[in-house]
Amino acid sequence: MHFITFFVISQLSSDNTPSFLYFLSAMKNVAIIGAGITGLSCAFYAKKNGNSIQVFEKMNRVGGVMHTIQKNGFTYETGPSTGSVSLPEVVELYEDLGIRDLLEEAPSVAGNRFILKNGKLCALPSGIFSGLTTPLFSWKDKFGMPFEPFRKRGTDPHENLSSMVRRRLGQSMLDYAIDPFVSGVYAGNPDVMIPKYALPKLYNLEQEHGSFIRGAIAKMKEPKPERNKKATKKVFSTQGGLSVLAEHLANAIGRENFVLGNHPVVVPENGKYKIHAGEETYGPFDHVIFTAGASHVFEALPFVKEKFPGAGEVLYAKVSEVAIGFKKWEGVPLNGFGALMPSKEHRNILGILYMSTLFKNRAPQGGALLSVFVGGLRHPDFIDLPADKFKEMVSREVADILKIPHMEPDLFEVTHHEEAIPQYDLKTPIREEAYKGIEKAYPGILMGGNGIDGIGMAKRIAQGRELANRL
Repeated sequence: MHFITFFVISQLSSDNTPSFLYFLSAMKNVAIIGAGITGLSCAFYAKKNGNSIQVFEKMNRVGGVMHTIQKNGFTYETGPSTGSVSLPEVVELYEDLGIRDLLEEAPSVAGNRFILKNGKLCALPSGIFSGLTTPLFSWKDKFGMPFEPFRKRGTDPHENLSSMVRRRLGQSMLDYAIDPFVSGVYAGNPDVMIPKYALPKLYNLEQEHGSFIRGAIAKMKEPKPERNKKATKKVFSTQGGLSVLAEHLANAIGRENFVLGNHPVVVPENGKYKIHAGEETYGPFDHVIFTAGASHVFEALPFVKEKFPGAGEVLYAKVSEVAIGFKKWEGVPLNGFGALMPSKEHRNILGILYMSTLFKNRAPQGGALLSVFVGGLRHPDFIDLPADKFKEMVSREVADILKIPHMEPDLFEVTHHEEAIPQYDLKTPIREEAYKGIEKAYPGILMGGNGIDGIGMAKRIAQGRELANRL
């Protein structure tokens, strides 16, 4: 039982080595829209492949939403806190940058994941015995797990995740495993999420093998390329924070190749493209690679709006990220990855990451650093609370869940994200088709960003590299 539960949860989170032919072709002049992790990875590999590149970013710094801050003895993130080494491209990026020693993988204790039930933190099962004894799941669903391979295959490609999990694994598995992980990873709602687009590996297990369990076993038996051993599945960051990775990428790309602080606007001209940024015009460029969020497509490419309105069809979850630091920790032992809140528990936060457990030097010795997430699709209104009421609500929740006797943190920093995480719902195929249409209608434009191909750090790095290699 624990095996398939972990496999499903893991889904919530081709060799692209450049051919020698790339180096035989003429150097291309390439503009990249966006300096987040996708754009930086793309620019790095595009330059490595022999192209002339220029990166345009509306913010005044590189990294996009990746941003690390050091304050009062704590090192915290205001954007993505962690990634998963789910693809070899993650390790290879650090190797290609020459900073493999800066890739920081979380210790084995990070495998402990906690779910809140009836006010108590319960460890997600990690073995057969714990799977049978856990209070998280009903006896009906525990004993029903061996029958999962014999249940009927789904036929609706647009079935939502709630329906799929309920049908194959049972209601309690949905309530206390899948639901909290969807909230924690996507800030989303399993009633809205469509597995075919959000979790294609999981969807294909049922479609190709008729069962999660049979499909997972079949995948385990498949021979794996040697390269795939780099994908350890471990939680990762960079020593010193994710901004360190962004800075190394920017240095490797060349600071002179960035145009920061103005919205870039692409203009087609005689089969090529120019870009207006502020009062300056750049180009012409042979290629333009879009790597920003889907909600910004028409800002950067206004000429595609009338013909491809679906490119902007995207639902974003609003999320507030709160960094809470203690120089002396007095709560429950932080011996895991963190704690997630099922919607059935009716809590006012989505989850808590134990950042000082995962990575070194994030808090003073004997202290603790937490990343707390609030809002999402279920409670977008929480972001708009007055600052004092917001702090009071979050402090009360964290103190109660982690049993903190005196909620007097030495750090309490809030970052609000109006467009935090795109949802892979029924708008996704509309968006995907529009992106394909833009590429076909305007040769030289390549479309990427977190609006397609997934949201995780590994997915973003892999997509950036793949876009560069498509040149």
